[in-house]
Amino acid sequence: MGMLLAALNWMQVEAYLQHDDRIVVITGACEQHATLSLLADIQVPLAIAEITCEREGVLIAPPLPFGVSPYFTAYPGTLSLSPETFATLIREVLENLRRQGFRRILVSNGHGGNTGILGPLISELNTAWPEVHIVLFEWWRHPAVNAVAEAAGLTQYHANWSENFASLTRVAPVPEGYKSPVTLLPGTSAAVSRSLLGDGSFGGAYQASDAVMERFFTAAVEAMTTALHAW
Repeated sequence: MGMLLAALNWMQVEAYLQHDDRIVVITGACEQHATLSLLADIQVPLAIAEITCEREGVLIAPPLPFGVSPYFTAYPGTLSLSPETFATLIREVLENLRRQGFRRILVSNGHGGNTGILGPLISELNTAWPEVHIVLFEWWRHPAVNAVAEAAGLTQYHANWSENFASLTRVAPVPEGYKSPVTLLPGTSAAVSRSLLGDGSFGGAYQASDAVMERFFTAAVEAMTTALHAW
């Protein structure tokens, strides 16, 4: 049985719930990633989940492709939700899953702009729904993933090497070399953000070797596996 809800009908999901109550909900964003795909924050966590969940036998809900990215809306293609709308969307999706019998829900978030909303919301729902255990997982923050970057002497920034996967997010030629890091202060407007960032990358190396990226991705898969086993 495929792990994506898109590959199943309702009767197959009902049968799954007879023996398992786990599901992965992927959140991300549709936002500029310099020369990389606008959906990088969905494509990477989905690829990680597809490998992990096929192996572990866990269902994956359809990814939620819009997140909170107001600082990037001066870049065409960025589609941002308000924090209130995003929180309502996630709350209602999780409520549906709870009512259907899912009890262990891993929210795999691929976008840093969502973290400040998801953390408090998940904490609130875990308190309100004692029969449900919701976990927030962010692959790029996991110590094992960070260790790969550190061993390679690389720093993770938005839209740099750390999101540049040739088979997933690369949709156009990617610059070589290094960009001096750029820091955006909280509350920076979209217009100022674009003027400061230029191509959209926050800096660092634009590319890493295939060997580093393979180790990076593998570490993310193992990190997600660990998170699923923690239940």
